[in-house]
Amino acid sequence: MAGCIFCKIASGEVSAKIVHQNDHVVVFRDLNPQAPVHVLVIPKKHIENLSSSEETDLSMMREIFSAILKVTKDEKLSADGFRVVANDGKNGGQTVNHLHFHVLGGRPMSWPPG
Repeated sequence: MAGCIFCKIASGEVSAKIVHQNDHVVVFRDLNPQAPVHVLVIPKKHIENLSSSEETDLSMMREIFSAILKVTKDEKLSADGFRVVANDGKNGGQTVNHLHFHVLGGRPMSWPPG
């Protein structure tokens, strides 16, 4: 989608500190990290948010969660735990209208988060 910063990162038009990618997803470090490890997992296909995803996107969700598992192992987060967050829409705190999952770890997380 024209103008979408995450689409530009996925296509390589905008650089990012990429930690993993394949044909379907890109994982990169957040520019404003909220934990020692804070990466974003995005589909290369533009999907606005979870609410706008469709049944046909289920295979993409599998790719996303497979990437999350790989990155949490690579970043050595599995032993102590981590948090995965997807903000959806304005009231959910979504600021970039491209489906993305935050993976945070490396410190204790508090609850409630918002």
